[in-house]
Amino acid sequence: MSKGGLFDKDVSLFRSETSVRSSVRPRRVMTFDAILEEVGALGPFQVVLVVLMASSRLVLPCNFLLNNFVAAVPPHRCKVGRWNASAGDDDDDDPTTACEMLAETPSPLAGNRSEATPTTVQCLHGWVYDNSTFSSTIATEWDLVCERKHLSQTINIIFFLGVMLGSLVFGLLSDNYGRRGSLLLSYALSLALGLASARADSYATFAALRFVCGSALAGISLVSVTLCVEWVTSPHRAFMCVIGSLSWSLGNMLLAGLAFLFNDWRPLVVAVTAPLALAVLTWRWVPESARWLLANAQVEKAHVYLNKCARANKRPKLASKDKLEALCSAERSNKSQKLTLLHLFKTPELRKISLVSGIAWYGTAVTYYGISLNLGGFGLNVYLTQFVYAAIEIPAKLLIYLLIDRVGRRPCLVGTLVLTGTCVGVNIFVPKDMWQLRSAVAILGKGLSEASFTTIFLYTSELYPTVLRQSGLGFTNVLSRVGVSAAPLVLFLEEAWSVLPQVVLCAGALTCGLLALLLPETAHRRLPETIRDVETPARCSKGHEEIPLETKNTT
Repeated sequence: MSKGGLFDKDVSLFRSETSVRSSVRPRRVMTFDAILEEVGALGPFQVVLVVLMASSRLVLPCNFLLNNFVAAVPPHRCKVGRWNASAGDDDDDDPTTACEMLAETPSPLAGNRSEATPTTVQCLHGWVYDNSTFSSTIATEWDLVCERKHLSQTINIIFFLGVMLGSLVFGLLSDNYGRRGSLLLSYALSLALGLASARADSYATFAALRFVCGSALAGISLVSVTLCVEWVTSPHRAFMCVIGSLSWSLGNMLLAGLAFLFNDWRPLVVAVTAPLALAVLTWRWVPESARWLLANAQVEKAHVYLNKCARANKRPKLASKDKLEALCSAERSNKSQKLTLLHLFKTPELRKISLVSGIAWYGTAVTYYGISLNLGGFGLNVYLTQFVYAAIEIPAKLLIYLLIDRVGRRPCLVGTLVLTGTCVGVNIFVPKDMWQLRSAVAILGKGLSEASFTTIFLYTSELYPTVLRQSGLGFTNVLSRVGVSAAPLVLFLEEAWSVLPQVVLCAGALTCGLLALLLPETAHRRLPETIRDVETPARCSKGHEEIPLETKNTT
């Protein structure tokens, strides 16, 4: 047989085998990212969404760091009693301290006051406060000083315990009932509770209101980020998350300005809550996540929002819902199974992601707030320190924006956490009289800690599937708030050893940063839609634009 005849026979056999394989090839459907590209993956629609989220996200840092100002303890000393005044003593000459004063009754063994045995007692008539920096705080109004001084910082712990609870509640609400409705609920509750806390007439009432207000604010923190991420494709997630988070830094700087203008704690609480009124008014233009709607088989609503996106981005509308029907058909068949927090730990890859990312969130939060809550000790007033700490976050975010797609999510998270820990560690060995150098290192560490926070928000939203994304973010936020609640307690360790807080923060940042090496990289990969996508990473790999319909399953 000629070589040509043999070759022809091989070609014929190859074509025959290819035809057989094609006939049994499973039917495929487009991914949501491919549909989103049709209507515009990044355009005016997404930019408007970021702007709509800005007014509410400005409020978050103002409330999360509010305790630096409303619970500040200014310099104080005991108020002089009547016995001292009748003796002709001047208040300024009275030998009192912040927590003790001379006993008003002379020793019975002494014949006159000059021969009396000096004895001291705790302040009997209250305190005199230095009002040059703060005209009023909860510490001065309810005398949270001396043996009650820890109560002023306890408010911070109570607030973040509320945030912890809200992270779980709003994570579940958002995954089961939608992003948009959960966002409105968090707006309304945060506004009402924030204004109510400004009128609190006792410490207990204020603490209770701050707890529930923290729970409501957690919803804004979670849902706003998720909405932004779910309306773009892989190449644009960094823009939506990192650039969108600049509102946090602007809110941080706004807090410094508002605290300077309103140095009475009640007007300050009202001022940092007021922007939520604008958020409530603009909520009507906030779109529901079409990605979530399709994951929950709500094709009609998803079609409406996708066409709104197309119109805003000047793209052709989706004339047919066939693609959307095909995309969510598998989810519809499994919708009877209700997903819970337990599903975060039922499969190996999700279990590893939940545990490691949770630890990384804890380390990021305790370091960030450990630095942010320490505004004293650098030779600057608290307003200027707050402003500088906030301003350094902007170049840190822009640097992350430039690196996060080029270098990857995991290296950025590991690198920023390790460098933050290094900065904290360096300050252990810098003498306190070199406050300029200590301030520079602390400010650099603050910027790096914010960079790690920005990275982990985006990173975590990409690690979890759509069907569990808010629950996953809620769980990791709980561990984050454990870290935030622990930050004031870490600062209390200074009473045992002056550098112990820095040692703890340094060790925590380094350990959590290295553990983050166990997480998978998510850069340039499409968002996972189902649990199976997470357990089979190749399904979300770059260029994998189609999913076999027969194998698509939420579990």
